[in-house]
Amino acid sequence: MTGSKRPLVVLPDPILRQVSRPVEQINDDVRKLADDMLATMYEAPGIGLAAIQIAEPIRLITIDLAKEDDEPDPHIFVNPRIVALGDEPGTYEEGCLSIPDYFAEVERPATVTVEYRDLEGEKQTIEADGLMATCLQHEIDHLDGVLFIDHISRLKRDMVIKKFKKLAKERGGTRLL
Repeated sequence: MTGSKRPLVVLPDPILRQVSRPVEQINDDVRKLADDMLATMYEAPGIGLAAIQIAEPIRLITIDLAKEDDEPDPHIFVNPRIVALGDEPGTYEEGCLSIPDYFAEVERPATVTVEYRDLEGEKQTIEADGLMATCLQHEIDHLDGVLFIDHISRLKRDMVIKKFKKLAKERGGTRLL
């Protein structure tokens, strides 16, 4: 992997609430951005990253669920779109690189079908369950300006937002370096 680590955008930066625009053309710039996203995600460390989290408001996500000792298994999704959600719920403790050190149980559909383009521009479909289903929904939410804390109680969400606003004020900004 040859990408460069990029600064992460953290709560309460308003860019996290932007709806990302579709990728018009898959070119070398998009491939370079995907490499940078993987480098950023691996260094953080995390298992998923949306382009908006590095201040690029386009519909691009990266996911790698490989365990620490396993060979990396990166997945890149251009213009991902959920086309079907399962009826059964699944619950995972979710965290987010843009909301560091905060975790909460989130219930989402246990299965999901997503259509997307790969880096060659080919149309793909993935049917996912378990952690991959959760991660896809979490990252696609980012593309729509939705954070995982929007799926928890209002009281908990308000407390998290208040905490991160205070931290941002103390450090003078919302970008991590």
